[in-house]
Parts: sequence; structure tokens; C-alpha cells
Amino acid sequence: MKSLLRACLWLAWLMGATALAHEVRPAYLELHEDKAGEFRVLWKTPMRGEMRLALMPALSGNNQTLTPVATRLTGSAAVQTWRLKAIAPLRGQTLRIDGLDTTMTDALARIEFADGTTWTRRLTPQEPAVKIPAAQTGATVAADYLALGIEHILLGIDHLLFVLALLLIAQGRWMLVKTVTAFTLAHSITLALAVLGFVHVPQAPVEAVIALSIVFVAGEILHARNGRAGIAARAPWLVAFAFGLLHGFGFAGALTEIGLPQSHIPMALLFFNLGVEIGQLLFIAAVLAGIALLRRWRFPAWTGPVPPYAIGSVAMFWVIQRVAAF
Repeated sequence: MKSLLRACLWLAWLMGATALAHEVRPAYLELHEDKAGEFRVLWKTPMRGEMRLALMPALSGNNQTLTPVATRLTGSAAVQTWRLKAIAPLRGQTLRIDGLDTTMTDALARIEFADGTTWTRRLTPQEPAVKIPAAQTGATVAADYLALGIEHILLGIDHLLFVLALLLIAQGRWMLVKTVTAFTLAHSITLALAVLGFVHVPQAPVEAVIALSIVFVAGEILHARNGRAGIAARAPWLVAFAFGLLHGFGFAGALTEIGLPQSHIPMALLFFNLGVEIGQLLFIAAVLAGIALLRRWRFPAWTGPVPPYAIGSVAMFWVIQRVAAF
């Protein structure tokens, strides 16, 4: 009975994850001041299927909408644009995201002023309103992007599933450390290269290959348990590094959607990456603790293949889904 329960829990969690992989994105607001008091507004709201989250930005001061709101759909978000004239100075006004307090997502706001300064702030369901200050501090940028990095990895189920597969195939503490380090180094390299504009890779194929990387490692786990150890079992750190380069492009796609404050690009990139690593380490610690608890029980031999089969099945579903979306 316990073995059946274990198998059911695995499958329920993983199949539920299919709805979450890369679906939880923050809303994004950008205001760009073209001339004194006049702003181009871009408002991006996450979508689930054909449903758009009921969110809308609002400013506390006296402002005038100069153009009608134009809306276009990108598949994962609804993008609205319009022009705004700030009758009262935008600095000092309170920005609020109406409806944010009833959701589980966040919103990132960025304002680029005509004098070259920028202001960036993360709003949450617990703090859906914030006062626009006179100037943006580096500490605020660091805190916001650190939180965004942690949030992204913990809600990016496909990345976590790949890490989980690596944990299952890496044997021994030293090999586990090498594997996790290789994955971290690889995705840090491509994240920086892509965000800084040195490398451009289409996002849709990257997402499909990320899912395929999970299928590959899941298959390697099964081969190793059947006595046919492949490269992933013999050198998991090498596989982690190779596929980690692809996962870095996936992280870069998310960060590109969010945007970077022009006056604090290195700091925002650094702390987003640190947030990803912190979230990844929290997940690894939770998995290792769970494995230690499960080892206290005795399970029949047939339950051993359940985790890799479940991981591979969910990942294969993502491959088909993402290729079909090209």
C-alpha cells in the first residue's frame, strides 16, 4: 500500500506540474518618458490559455491618457500600449496594480525618465502599491531581482525536473557536487551572454530542447538501473554542463521578458542569477531531505522505475506541446 501511495504521489505531483512549467510569469509595466511629462506605456499581463489575469496599473496623481489602449496577444501574455501625460510629476505618485492582491503572481514596474534615470520595483500580492521615489537605489534593484530569480526557478517546473533527474542519476556526494556546480556554471554563462545581447537564440526551440533534455536524463536513469550505464550515469557533470547551457537560455528568456534597469544592468543580472542559485539549492535540499525520509521505508523493487518513468512521461508531453506551438 505504501509503495502504491508513493507511486501515486509522484505521478500526481508531476502531472500537476505540466500546467505550471513556465506558465507563472510576472506582469510587467514599463513607462518610457519621450519628452517632459509624456510617457509611452507598455503593460504586459500573463495569460493562461485564452484567459488574461484581471490586472491593471493605476497612478494616484493627475494624469491624462493621450491615445486609445492598443492590445495584442503573444500567446503567453496580453500586451497593451498607450501614451500617458503626467499632469502632476510622476515622481512622488503612488503606483498600484489593481487586482494584484487577489492573485498569486507578481508585477515588475520600470520607469525610464527623460534625464536617463530609471526606477524599477517589484510589486506583490502582499504589497500591490508603492510610492515612486525621487531616485532608484542599487539595494532596491538587488533585492527585487534576487526575489525574482528565486521565484523563477521555484516556479519553473521543467528546470526543477531536470535538476531532480540529475540528483537521481548522480552517485555519491562528490559526483553530486560536481554535477550541480557544472549545471550552475553552464546556465550562468549563457544567461549572461543572452541577456547582454552577445548571443541570440529563438526561445521556442530552446524550450522544446529543455524538455527533451529531461527525457534524455530520465532514459539514462532507466538504462543505468538495467545495467547499461550511459554517459549521464558515468559523467553526469558533463551532461549537466551541456544541457545547462540550454537552460541558461531559458532563464534569459524569462529575464528578457521582465526587463533590466538600464542604470543597474550588471547588478540586476548578478542578483537574478544569485536568486536562481538560491532557489535551486533550496530545492536540492528539500529533495535530499525527502529521499532521506523515504529510505526509512522498504519498497518493492517494481517501484524503482516509477520516478524516471513519471519524469520522462511529463517531459515528453512538454516536448510535443512545445514543438506543436512552433
